[in-house]
Amino acid sequence: MTVVRQDAWNQEEDVLLAEVVLRHIREGSTQLAAFEEVGEKLSRTSAACGFRWNSLIRKRYESAIAIAKRQRKERSKGKVVPEESDVHMLDQPVKQQEYMAAKEKILSLDDVIVFLKNFKTSEERRSDQELIKLRSQVEELKSQNTKYQTHLEKLNHEYKLVCEDYKALIEIMDRARKFVGTEEESGSLMFQVEGLQKLEK
Repeated sequence: MTVVRQDAWNQEEDVLLAEVVLRHIREGSTQLAAFEEVGEKLSRTSAACGFRWNSLIRKRYESAIAIAKRQRKERSKGKVVPEESDVHMLDQPVKQQEYMAAKEKILSLDDVIVFLKNFKTSEERRSDQELIKLRSQVEELKSQNTKYQTHLEKLNHEYKLVCEDYKALIEIMDRARKFVGTEEESGSLMFQVEGLQKLEK
């Protein structure tokens, strides 16, 4: 019984999947056949390979897919001559030249590897640029946060001073109210005392 893997895909497996699918496209085969071939090599199901290709890998290889489809179209039109095993049958110099010209149009495995390496380098460069941009944004946000924090502390300090001033004002008003009340009482007593003195005289 074949063990079906459940672990995550690594970069080498992604590259193998891309190479096999591109080869099947060039040769006019189906992607399902490619998924089955990769599944056997990696001990994965063809459905898992198909899902991986359609959900993630295909987007990265759009230009390579276009090239492979163009090569398949040229093959179907008969522009591509027999494989290397049939070169010995091409005696005439003209046919050999046609064969070499047609062979140059076929994307070799080396071409795919070079393309994938270049793609990987460009992806890494783009990731580095995005990382630098994100770090710059983080620094800017930190700076803004510090600025807002300072402003908030200043507002809190001013609010505290206003609260203290307000409490002091309330206390002064209470004292003034009490003082006015005692003055009125003492004033009426003085008036009563003076009235009594006048009556006595």
